[in-house]
Amino acid sequence: MELGIHGLNGRAATDPAEAVRLAQRAEELGYRSWWAADHVVLPAEPPDPANPPSTVLVEPLVHLAFVAAVTRQLELASGVVILPQRDPLLLAKQAASLDVLSRGRFRLGIGAGWLAAELAAFGVAMSERGARTDEYLAAMRALWTQPAPAYQGRYAGVSNVDAYPRPLRPDGVPIVVGGHSPAAFRRAVGSGHGWFGNGDSPGDLEKHLRGLAQAAGSVARPAALGRLEISFMPLGPVSAADARDYASLGADRLVIFGFPAATAAEAGRLLEQHASLPR
Repeated sequence: MELGIHGLNGRAATDPAEAVRLAQRAEELGYRSWWAADHVVLPAEPPDPANPPSTVLVEPLVHLAFVAAVTRQLELASGVVILPQRDPLLLAKQAASLDVLSRGRFRLGIGAGWLAAELAAFGVAMSERGARTDEYLAAMRALWTQPAPAYQGRYAGVSNVDAYPRPLRPDGVPIVVGGHSPAAFRRAVGSGHGWFGNGDSPGDLEKHLRGLAQAAGSVARPAALGRLEISFMPLGPVSAADARDYASLGADRLVIFGFPAATAAEAGRLLEQHASLPR
């Protein structure tokens, strides 16, 4: 089981010097992945209690490009980009560019979103978010993999255009699907190289794994995607016993939740505290 860190593009690592120091320290301590959170805008009235509008959050792909330039081994992942509020062709270009510049270290984590006010700011209805997510992903993959990219859906289309650079892998940028709904589980099984979720305990991971197993019984998984990789983020400190339980359940990555660290000093202590967890 590998160890990752999530959310330091919010508050703790918004200063560029601190971002460099923390990313390089994570690499020194043996962390294998660095995950960046995403909210483009946040509701002002009424505010979301967990995400007040004054929350500082550096845009994830910009942040990850910065981290890519000062690290050599860390995998870089969005955890997760809210796909329905992004232009799929622009995001495909950004993701492919980051993949090339990082020498293949980038994974695009995507989700359908859950804040209605945030989606509404981009003209996206909650009822459309799942269909948009699937179509946007199909359009991006067409642009990454087809000799003459072509795809047409209700919400996204690609025709008579092309874009380079292409991602380094022939099947495109690796996709990690986030979420705990039946639709997210089906999307992960059918379209993702990996799944990303969170919870409070190994019991929560076990519950999510049952949901993924149910989805695997109803959705065909393309052989090209390989085995579904499991990345799990506990929403609190992790004990050695918990880490062993997560590993025994089959987690490929244990991602430490770093967003509550309000300062770089707190984030540094969090990195040190969890670096010796059994894997």
